[in-house]
Amino acid sequence: MTPEVAAVAAHAHGTNYKYALALAALGVVYGDIGTSPLYALKECFHHLPPTPGNVLGILSLVFWALVFVISFKYLAFVMRADNAGEGGILSLMALATQGKGGDPRRRPSARRRVLIALGIFGAALLYGDGIITPAISVLSAVEGLEVATPVFAPYLVPITLVVLLALFLVQSRGTAGIGRVFGPVTVLWFGTLAVLGVLSIAQNPAVLAAANPLYGLRFFLDNGLGGFLVLGSVFLVVTGGEALYADMGHFGAGPIRLAWFAVVLPALLINYFGQGALLLRDPAAAENPLFHMVPAWGVVPLALLATLATVIASQAVITGAFSLTMQAVQLGYYPRVRVLHTSKTEYGQVYVPSVNFALAVGCIALVVAFGSSTALAAAYGIAVTSTMAITTALLFVVMRRRWNWPLWPALALAVAFLVVDLAFFGANVVKVLHGGWVPLALAALVFVVMGTWRRGREILAARLAEGALPLELALPDIAKRVHRVPGTGVFLHGNPTTTPPALLHNLKHLKVIHERVVFLRVEVLDRSHVPAGERFTVESLGDAFYRVTLRYGFAEVPDVATDLQRVPLGTEALKPMETTYLLGRERVMSSDRPGMALWREKLFSAMSNNATSAADFFGIPPGQVIEIGARVEI
Repeated sequence: MTPEVAAVAAHAHGTNYKYALALAALGVVYGDIGTSPLYALKECFHHLPPTPGNVLGILSLVFWALVFVISFKYLAFVMRADNAGEGGILSLMALATQGKGGDPRRRPSARRRVLIALGIFGAALLYGDGIITPAISVLSAVEGLEVATPVFAPYLVPITLVVLLALFLVQSRGTAGIGRVFGPVTVLWFGTLAVLGVLSIAQNPAVLAAANPLYGLRFFLDNGLGGFLVLGSVFLVVTGGEALYADMGHFGAGPIRLAWFAVVLPALLINYFGQGALLLRDPAAAENPLFHMVPAWGVVPLALLATLATVIASQAVITGAFSLTMQAVQLGYYPRVRVLHTSKTEYGQVYVPSVNFALAVGCIALVVAFGSSTALAAAYGIAVTSTMAITTALLFVVMRRRWNWPLWPALALAVAFLVVDLAFFGANVVKVLHGGWVPLALAALVFVVMGTWRRGREILAARLAEGALPLELALPDIAKRVHRVPGTGVFLHGNPTTTPPALLHNLKHLKVIHERVVFLRVEVLDRSHVPAGERFTVESLGDAFYRVTLRYGFAEVPDVATDLQRVPLGTEALKPMETTYLLGRERVMSSDRPGMALWREKLFSAMSNNATSAADFFGIPPGQVIEIGARVEI
């Protein structure tokens, strides 16, 4: 949410607007972490007996994981590292690489490259989480039907596939629309969790003693390595931390914090302690403690509500993947894709059709391949723990470079976060051979794609600059010798000092030029949003030639046609119906020239040649565009 939009919204709606956003945030941001009670404790006791000591020890770990990782690390500190309201690991990477004063060039290039690589890899890991979370969440909810009757057993996977397909089909309706529908359902879900927990705790209130961290310490001492490995399952209670940070741009930090402390955290803790109280009474309930908390008649209704809740859980990582992709495109780490805004008031709410399709295919494939939530749990966690550790490293740089913290306080806090992150990571490493390789392999693929795109764009820019004609040398000759025709011609070109190839091709073949010519450069800054007063700069080059730069933040979708109308160009405003946009369209070919490995050149060529056209991405009406092709060997 941009500061301008936030100010208008706050003035217009006041406190009620904040509460409405908090309600919508429940339905989008907290779905992931809110459905962990379905499978987290069940997985904790998959290899350990539910003895009283183990139950209280694991509950203690769950309690302090939620308090320390989510409340303290993410809500108190990580979400302070917002880039003009935008969150997510790429936003954090942008802050970390800006250096003091917002100038990325002031940081040593080698260190900056390392930070960028960390940010890209962390972002790539989140795509793995985006595929596994919907699969494990929905499947675990549907499996609750089997507690009521084994008749459902053969149909669990087909039912899960139908639910997932429906979820991905409604994504085009937008986050705001989905949030309005999902918010009340999520309130009902958290209310149900709390009620079930209170009823169970009332039968054994001694379970509340597990809030004492000594029970967690005693659990490790009693179980040794086995106890440490259980952290891999305990981590399931906090897997939504990165998703809520990535979704910060959708609703703002205030409503997200309000929803957590007023609704989510109390409901989760009460339910986890309620499950623990049940296990103290009936250790056999460990096979599926949440569904054993209700009487037989309530299992099916709870399974239906849980299915709705897990559909909502999936929403957090899906919308996070959309935001992540848009940021990656704007920062130059991913090919241009079609990005649709789904809200007129919330800037961060977007829908990316190609990403939605890829996530749908991946989720369906995982459900079919693994077949159960327990099998999927073995693959879950390794990607998110890695991203959390990367977030801590980038946060330390932000604390030092952006917040100007002294070394020792920043280092102490970062070390505290990192100890917990690495403990969870170490407990999850054993999952790699049991399915954890899936999100890691996917992350490696995305990392290669993003790195290849970035490097390929640098090489392509260098190739286009070879032998380029300086603009100042070309203009006097063009103005004197070329016939001018009515209208405005806009040449989109990334290098403001050289003559656009599209202009030279136009002169070669048509031998005319418009009476007013604009050389337009679109620049994406390492800030999430650009204020209206800084949107453009304009320079007159004489003879009705103008050099214009439009600036956007990495969380904004450019609207070149609209913004260009606000740029003063001489005495007459730009008239849309008399404006023609002339764009170069390079067809990239691999070659044996130095640059990248041949397979990376072929990959870059395929991505470049199939990327969304600049006209579509920059919001230029297709009826006003002329694309002039050129073949470039890299």
